[in-house]
Amino acid sequence: MAWTPPEHWLRIETVDAHTEGEPLRVIVAGFPDLPGATVLARRRAARSDYDEVRRALMWEPRGHADMYGCLVMPPVTTEADFSVLFMHNEGFSTMCGHGIIGVTKIAVEAGWIDGAGDSRSVTIDTPAGLVRARAIVEGDRVREVRFVNVPSFAPSLGNVVEVEGLGTVSYDLAFGGAFYAFVDADALGLPLTPAGAEDLVDAGRRITRAVSSSAADDIRHPGDPDLGFLYGTVFIGAPEDPERHSRHVCIFADGELDRSPTGTAVSGRLAILYARDEIAGDEEIAIESILGGRFSGRIVGTSAVGAHTAIVPEVGGRAWVTGRHEFVIDPEDPWGVGFLLR
Repeated sequence: MAWTPPEHWLRIETVDAHTEGEPLRVIVAGFPDLPGATVLARRRAARSDYDEVRRALMWEPRGHADMYGCLVMPPVTTEADFSVLFMHNEGFSTMCGHGIIGVTKIAVEAGWIDGAGDSRSVTIDTPAGLVRARAIVEGDRVREVRFVNVPSFAPSLGNVVEVEGLGTVSYDLAFGGAFYAFVDADALGLPLTPAGAEDLVDAGRRITRAVSSSAADDIRHPGDPDLGFLYGTVFIGAPEDPERHSRHVCIFADGELDRSPTGTAVSGRLAILYARDEIAGDEEIAIESILGGRFSGRIVGTSAVGAHTAIVPEVGGRAWVTGRHEFVIDPEDPWGVGFLLR
């Protein structure tokens, strides 16, 4: 097509993908440069100065209520190949497992990472810390990505909270790059199936609000106060595939429903299982999603985060590229910076 946008329009290039069904829009050019010596500092700059660009890319008409993305930036540590800032319908998150899997696949298949053989290492700075990924390669295709996440821990188990419309809800609290409340779906009569999506979103929002208000003292990260917020609620239940450990449905941000098993939630769940002595050594488990997709998870080490005993989790999954895009923002477009209609 011969049409070219005017020079004063903002033009943003992306590579889009999905990880086990969960979308990922990877911004590779056009987003304004973010100042800061850490990714958390860049996150603060993005929130204060460029939130309208996030909305333009995540919200309608270019995105949707469950869109997810990340911005690729220069690294902030000497070990990293690059850094990423994750974004969604509500703002900018601190860590994302499906995002690491998707951006690692793109980085290797697009030739950003030098190497040969059937395994490529990709090291990424995230707001939550350094993440080490490994792409498993066949020919020129990445078949799977495994990553060692930031230390994860469970600050409190067996909690209860009163939730409007649901009554007394029991939950465990864990951090896997973000804080989540983990809730037994069966106890609330919530099926973890696509047909139950609307009820899961409603219940997840209610629980997240209630836990955020009642457990503020537990939702603190010793490393940085910017990490101290409840990102969402993870409903857990029995898997449909008997060879898998369990099923996760994560409701995060402003009622987003993760189509994948949620890599940060798998990390937090491993921390809970470790704290309860329900997982042995480096035993690998498979956790499935609402669509039946699968993430692997295992504990590869132990650590400490402040006074908390922590585990070092490894999570694995698959991603697929869905397209390349150049988005433009017409400054005269009254809906150019986005809107949401669920």
